[in-house]
Amino acid sequence: MNSANDPDITLRTPHPDEPMNPLLSHLAQLESRIQTAIGDRAAVDRGFADPRRALYLTRADAQRILDTPLEPMPTAPQVPSGGRLAEVVQRFGLDDTDLGLLVVAMAPDIDARFEQLYGYLNDDITRRRPTVGLALRLCGLPQAGVGRFRLGPLVASGLVEIGDAGAAALSRTLRVPDRVVGHLLGYDSPDPALNCRVHTGQQASGWFAERVRAATATGPVHLQDTTGEAHRTAIEALGTAVVVEPGELSESTVTALLREARLRGAGIVMGLPETAPEGLRELLARADVPVVLHSALTWDANWSTRTVLSLTTSGDSPSTWAEAIETATGSPAAADVVAAAGAYRVGRAQVERIVAVAARHAALDGSPLGTEHLRAGVRAANGSGLRRLARRITPSVGWDDLVLPDSTRAQLVELARRARLRDRVLGEWRMRPGGGRGHGVVALFAGESGTGKTMSAEVVAAAIGMDLYVVNLATVVDKYLGETEKNLERIFTEAERVQGVLLFDEADAVFGKRSKISDARDRYANLESAYLLSRLESFGGVAVLTTNLRSNVDDAFTRRLDVIAEFAMPDAAQRAALWDRCLGTAMPRDDDIDLRGCAARFELAGGSIRACAISAAYAAAAEDRPVAMTDLVDAVRLEYRKLGRLVVDDEFDAPIARSA
Repeated sequence: MNSANDPDITLRTPHPDEPMNPLLSHLAQLESRIQTAIGDRAAVDRGFADPRRALYLTRADAQRILDTPLEPMPTAPQVPSGGRLAEVVQRFGLDDTDLGLLVVAMAPDIDARFEQLYGYLNDDITRRRPTVGLALRLCGLPQAGVGRFRLGPLVASGLVEIGDAGAAALSRTLRVPDRVVGHLLGYDSPDPALNCRVHTGQQASGWFAERVRAATATGPVHLQDTTGEAHRTAIEALGTAVVVEPGELSESTVTALLREARLRGAGIVMGLPETAPEGLRELLARADVPVVLHSALTWDANWSTRTVLSLTTSGDSPSTWAEAIETATGSPAAADVVAAAGAYRVGRAQVERIVAVAARHAALDGSPLGTEHLRAGVRAANGSGLRRLARRITPSVGWDDLVLPDSTRAQLVELARRARLRDRVLGEWRMRPGGGRGHGVVALFAGESGTGKTMSAEVVAAAIGMDLYVVNLATVVDKYLGETEKNLERIFTEAERVQGVLLFDEADAVFGKRSKISDARDRYANLESAYLLSRLESFGGVAVLTTNLRSNVDDAFTRRLDVIAEFAMPDAAQRAALWDRCLGTAMPRDDDIDLRGCAARFELAGGSIRACAISAAYAAAAEDRPVAMTDLVDAVRLEYRKLGRLVVDDEFDAPIARSA
């Protein structure tokens, strides 16, 4: 094919056997347009005396460059012929003109010959990239009017960048970012400026993942994380995701982040801190790809001018536990193990980790996977966040260790039952809908000191297979305004992430009654109580409050309590049983010990009886003999004095009548 303006300049004809990559095909078409432009320039050059108007490049040089064969280009790996270029066109919504402008701007990055050709056409051999005016001319667009604005969408999407801001509009140069060129040539590493991670995989088929995926079709989604699995859920819902940390997001990286996601046909996943990260508002406003944000806190609508749909993550069903156990052990899960798992509110990934640890414990014991192995897996999966805020106790007592009235024991059994079945009753059956109420279970243990409140909380934790976390209120209450609420919020938030029972010992220190406002201190004390009332209702874990005097607890808390257990002073029969339990079976006893008579004479709570038993054991161990009745009486005398009670010598010196 000859140029109409210069019959001496001809195009090179490709060899029939030469492989033709789709991108090379577009470059070949660009050569044709450049051929025409050079022909047009030849007609202009004839009117000038200087044949080297393009400085060091003549028309003959340009023809020689055009006669040089294109270097073969392999097809991008794992992508069908033309796949990546076609994907970019489809994902960025490019038309033929947009594609032509993109190829013009990208040509020097693929074939160095175009640098010289562009230098010739720019009348400046040092300007080796196409200018805005040249790109418009090569694509048949007018340089005046709306033609120059066709580059706007390419620039906004990050496919093309315009340099030389100080030059005239038509003289500014165009370039394609290295990330875009690399993607089209088969290079898959993300843009280094983003410092992000890319996850690729199949989309999950779970009902919640499908719900998240459907929600992203209409706009950004926020997952309120109640199980610690929102990050994984978001990735599984999207299949392919660009994961970016909040600290890496800024207004300057939003374009690159959106471009990376569109190049890969992926979504964006990002965790949120307590305050909105820089660039979040712009990201959500411009996002035309699926965006899933996640955090433990509720979504703040002020963070975006665009509507964001907030969903709450949920735990997995018993069938998930059964499937995970059967996969890990190769045998069906026992019914009691699946039933015990109902107390844990965890996501699928945590289920798999817990079961994996439990299976290893079972293999080490050489026995089928049981509830104790499952509980060991739960303890191993718990994070350390709450252990920094509360004292962790691994339960070592059970129902047989309790000596309580039947009514109090029944309340404890009810608490354990509610903790195990809360997801079914409050979740599946929706028996606590609306009002911002969580799926938590909260109980109040009221009774005098030493009546077994803390030990009962430990027994309940053991019954549902969790650890007990005792909150030290001395580290919670702060003299500065608002700090107490912040400390409590951290505790409640961490407690919802671990599988544990939260114990507020001496809870009336922070759950006390609101008083009539007489000064500023009363006002802020009432604000703390109001915060706790609201937060306790939205709590999603298991919490136990203990108090020595129930009347000290605000009546408004009572309505929000699921179980109230009264711990009374033990009667004579219960005291005798407590003496027997506290002395144990390993310690030798003298024949003169009469536990019933001791219980009948001395009215003590269980905690005091345990202290007396320990004192008597030390006295006997010092003389290397069995514990005698005199040791118990002397220990009771010391305990009375420690408690500030009246010590009457006749009561302790008189012999104790042996009970039949």
